[in-house]
Amino acid sequence: MKPVLRSLILLSSTAHGLVVEPTSRRSALKWFGVAAATSMAPPAFAESSTPNSLDVDNFIRTGVVANPMGVSGQAGKSRPETGIIFREGSDVSRDSRTGDVLAEILLDSKEGGKAPYLASYSSPWPLAKGAVFDIECRDAKTGDGAFLAVTSSVNGKSMSELNDQFFVEQLFSPTGRFSFYGPPTDVKVQKSEMEGDLRTLDLSFSTVSQATQTEIPRKARLRATVPSGSNQAVMLVASSSAPRWKKSDVEKGVDQAMNSFQAIPAPKTSLKTRGKERRG
Repeated sequence: MKPVLRSLILLSSTAHGLVVEPTSRRSALKWFGVAAATSMAPPAFAESSTPNSLDVDNFIRTGVVANPMGVSGQAGKSRPETGIIFREGSDVSRDSRTGDVLAEILLDSKEGGKAPYLASYSSPWPLAKGAVFDIECRDAKTGDGAFLAVTSSVNGKSMSELNDQFFVEQLFSPTGRFSFYGPPTDVKVQKSEMEGDLRTLDLSFSTVSQATQTEIPRKARLRATVPSGSNQAVMLVASSSAPRWKKSDVEKGVDQAMNSFQAIPAPKTSLKTRGKERRG
C-alpha cells in the first residue's frame, strides 16, 4: 500500500495518542488530513474560478482559459466529463511539499448503490483550478499533466477480463477530456501491460485544432484499476504534446504519478454516502 494512503485506513485507531471518532463529514476529512500529512502543513484546496465554456485549442495546449469572458472564452463547449463524483463535504487536495494528491470519490458498488473510495497519486505539477477540472494537475505553460477519470460499469469483470479497447473507448469518448471537437484521430495503443490488478497503456493520438484544422499529436500513459468491491474502474492519465513526451522532466513526472497511483475503499464511518453537487 502506498504511503499516501496507508495511514488513512487507521481512522478508527489513534492519531497523536487520541482515538479518532469522526461525527461529521468535516471532522472525518479533517482526520484524513491529519493521518495523511502528520507534521506537514495542510494542503491547499482547489478553487472554482473558470467558467464552463472555454477556448478549446488554448485549453488543450495550456489548460488555461486565456479570455474567459471574451469571444475565445465562450467557445460554447461544455466542460469535459471525467465520471468523477466527489463525496459530499469533500474536495481534491494536493500537498505542495510532497505533491501528494488525494480525493474521496463515489463509485458504483457491486452490491448496488454508491460506495466511497480514496483515490490518490503524486504529481510534480500544481493542482489545476477551475470549474472545468475535477482531479487534475498540470503545467499551465506546457500543458503537461495528469488527471483521474472513472469508467462506466465494468459489469462485474475484473481488470484481467477487460480489454484495451474498453479503456480506449472510455478515455476518448465524445464527451471525454480530449474530445472537445470530437474524438481524437490516429489513436494507437503502443504498449499494454498488466501488473497485479493494474493495467498500463501507452497511447498516441492527435487532436484537431479548430483554428488551423491541423492535427496536434499527443502522447499519454493510462493506468487503471478496478478497486475492491467496485463495479467501475478508476483511470489515471498523464499526457503531454508528442515533442515533449521524451523530455526528462515529463518522463519523471509521469513515472512519479503512475508509480504512486491508488484507489482503495475509504474507511467506514456512520456518515451518509452522498454525491457532491457538481459546480458549473
